[in-house]
Amino acid sequence: MKKLILIRHGKSAWDEPLADHERPLKKRGFDDGELVSSAFKEYLDQPVTIISSYANRALTTARIFQKNLSVGEDDFHVIDDLYTFDGGSLLKTIKAQPDQIDTLMVFGHNPAMTSIVNQLGDEFTPNVPTTGLTVIEFDTNRWKEVSNGKTLLTLYPKFLR
Repeated sequence: MKKLILIRHGKSAWDEPLADHERPLKKRGFDDGELVSSAFKEYLDQPVTIISSYANRALTTARIFQKNLSVGEDDFHVIDDLYTFDGGSLLKTIKAQPDQIDTLMVFGHNPAMTSIVNQLGDEFTPNVPTTGLTVIEFDTNRWKEVSNGKTLLTLYPKFLR
């Protein structure tokens, strides 16, 4: 069995004229990261491997989860290809992960996140919000074979406020 945890980055700031990948989290992004990761802590089966986009807003969100879920540096990886807005590219990166990883937590961007949640899970969502988390389980032992999964959990900040 493989378990995929997809998390869209937290709410980012548009206040300053920065390159897209440099945009930081807003205060709400930090707060929502703390809120969702704390709630998810009760659900998580360890061990988990985290992979994240290098974009500031995604990486900062991933680090909040890493800290609150006590994930070590050996299980935390920044992958350049996760800085994508394309579902096909995101899926390719997920399917390329090593099979010894059973639970994979991915931090990335929309519309790619919403696309993959709907493509792989069995519950439709029109839009994964910022800091939105979805867990999908697959009846396979190989990442390259993930498809037609079972959506186990959808956790959005608005559910927790």
